[in-house]
Amino acid sequence: MAIHYRNTAEAEDSLIAQINTTPLVDVMLVLLIIFLITIPVVNSSIVVSLPHEPNQARESRPENVIITVDAAGVIYWFDTRLASRQDLLQRLAPVAAMQPQPEVHIRGDARADYESIGQVVYAAQQAGVARIGFITEPPQEGR
Repeated sequence: MAIHYRNTAEAEDSLIAQINTTPLVDVMLVLLIIFLITIPVVNSSIVVSLPHEPNQARESRPENVIITVDAAGVIYWFDTRLASRQDLLQRLAPVAAMQPQPEVHIRGDARADYESIGQVVYAAQQAGVARIGFITEPPQEGR
């Protein structure tokens, strides 16, 4: 009676030649989905110090209009600086005519004068915008 052993060198080579990449692709797809979900929809390059107020979390939609007022009172339509209040009215008119009407979100710097933020609210009212909201930061813990 004879004992026969398999050639282990050939068996190991065949395993290395066929790498299964399915688990790697699955993990990468899950990470990609998590990354895409956690990216904030509102990403603005104008740096402002938002007021700290209790607020309700709302879902931000891509069709929402974001108007920023910096500390100096300069008005921005998303990331584009507006020269005057008339430019703001011209941009708000088509938004007010849309059905359904998107929301206008105002990011006002905490150091900005009330007058400059009030002008944005007044311009939105003149254009016929029905839904206006303010973007704030939640209060810090312990204050």
